[in-house]
Amino acid sequence: MKRVRTIVIGLLVLALPAAAFAYPPAKGASKDCMTCHKVDRKEVEALVSKLGPNLTIVDIKLAPVKGMFLIEVDAGEGKRGVLFLDFAKQNILILNNLIPVESLKTRKTDYSKLPLKDAVVIGDAAAKKKIAVFTDPDCPYCRTLHEEMKKVVAKRKDIAFHLFLFPLPMHKDAYKKAQAVLCEKSSTLLDDAFSGKAMPEPSCGNELLEKILTLGKEIGVNGTPTLVREDGTMASAAFTADKLIDWVDGK
Repeated sequence: MKRVRTIVIGLLVLALPAAAFAYPPAKGASKDCMTCHKVDRKEVEALVSKLGPNLTIVDIKLAPVKGMFLIEVDAGEGKRGVLFLDFAKQNILILNNLIPVESLKTRKTDYSKLPLKDAVVIGDAAAKKKIAVFTDPDCPYCRTLHEEMKKVVAKRKDIAFHLFLFPLPMHKDAYKKAQAVLCEKSSTLLDDAFSGKAMPEPSCGNELLEKILTLGKEIGVNGTPTLVREDGTMASAAFTADKLIDWVDGK
């Protein structure tokens, strides 16, 4: 039944590409909401593609939680998940991470304000193209991106990623993990943190970490991962390696 529903929705979209659709509710959702809350599938596809270019929409419906749409997505290789979009289309909820839609739009900042000496580097620190990445060791999308960045530097020696550890408040263990990595500036500890391994207690104070958190807020980082190119362009997405290379190259 679920597969048929998905196919039917796909046919409707092909037949009426410019229309806005009222989707069926998920179990437990109020049918009354369908009469006044609608969403344009192409608009949702555009938002979701910025979270991860490899994500495709399987289904959109009203969520059991009032005021939200439930979006079922496919990340390939048999991996599926759900996102939630509020009726006002201002926030996307991913697991326990609230991402403002505004953050998905093209944004710029002053790259020269980023103190790369405070970052932990993946790749050659002297590489021609230096990408700043605000990331959280307990953020699932950051963990995915972490592995993709390692693939990129293996392919492209002219690219390096300068990681500014930016633990989010909802990840209660991330702060100490980030602090421990910054104390040692160790690539081994960095990989351990992003692979979920046990971490040692921090061997230094938290001044550097607090400095990075303040910096991130000042330049408009409100979710992770957030990447910054040298031209100041910002992106909030878990790119695959090939898509990440294209973004770094400005394609």
